[in-house]
Amino acid sequence: MEQTIVQTGAGPVAVRRTARESAPDAVATLLLHGAAGSWTTWLPMISAASADQGGAVPDLVVPDLPGWGDSSAEVATLDAEVLARASVEVMRALGYRRWRVVGHSLGGFVALELAAQEPDATESVVLVSGTTFGGRADALGPLRLFASAAPLLLLGVGMRVLAALGPRGPRLVRWLERAGVLAVLAAPLFARRVPGVVHELARDLRPAAFARALACARRYPAAGRWGRIHCPVLAIRGRRDVFVPAADHRRLARIVPRLRSVTLPATGHFAHVEHPSLVARLALTDSAWPVSGARASVGA
Repeated sequence: MEQTIVQTGAGPVAVRRTARESAPDAVATLLLHGAAGSWTTWLPMISAASADQGGAVPDLVVPDLPGWGDSSAEVATLDAEVLARASVEVMRALGYRRWRVVGHSLGGFVALELAAQEPDATESVVLVSGTTFGGRADALGPLRLFASAAPLLLLGVGMRVLAALGPRGPRLVRWLERAGVLAVLAAPLFARRVPGVVHELARDLRPAAFARALACARRYPAAGRWGRIHCPVLAIRGRRDVFVPAADHRRLARIVPRLRSVTLPATGHFAHVEHPSLVARLALTDSAWPVSGARASVGA
């Protein structure tokens, strides 16, 4: 994939992309990673889609969000609005005027904000294990928030501790990986073993950006913002996702009128890594899901 740097209001953004279709009005697909990853989290799905289609999928745009991966940023300035705005700046700098957005975990949160900011330019949104805090982050009190998102909030505590350690934080994470402790801690995130994924998590972890994202999400006016979305939204979750219970999709459906929900059996929080071919078909194929807004479930 070709790499480029795009200057945005949030700082320089490192972007990988596939070749553009010849049509001047080509619709791009923007892939937004989660708070525990970088652009590389999408590689299994991109590879699976290329294999299924017999060649590279055109017009894929895969950035490192500001504050993650190769995109440096002042973490204290980041929130969902800033990350979405930077993503829009990337798309327009690359010459795109319309796009589909696929977001994993935190990237799903940002994808919804992007659709709210740019309702006319956003054709659809796919949430892959999208962490929405029950779709009502602005309306949950502390006790209800903890009850609905306890694993994520506890992870946030760990991120704040690592961030407070400064340069010693990444060294501690690498030690935990070598000692095998990180594999144990990360096991609840997955319903099946994926070789190499723990090493990638350790490499891509940005504790300060992660902690900042969680803090901002708690204050985010979800109902008011996501109520502006009028494009179709497909919400994919794993049945064994510790961060995204089925209740999240039900709450989100009360805010986003054209939402369809799909639950994948034997899947954790990284559906696109655990089942890359299946998620590629759902997320990257126009005809894979209807736009009527009906909800459905896959599996028991």
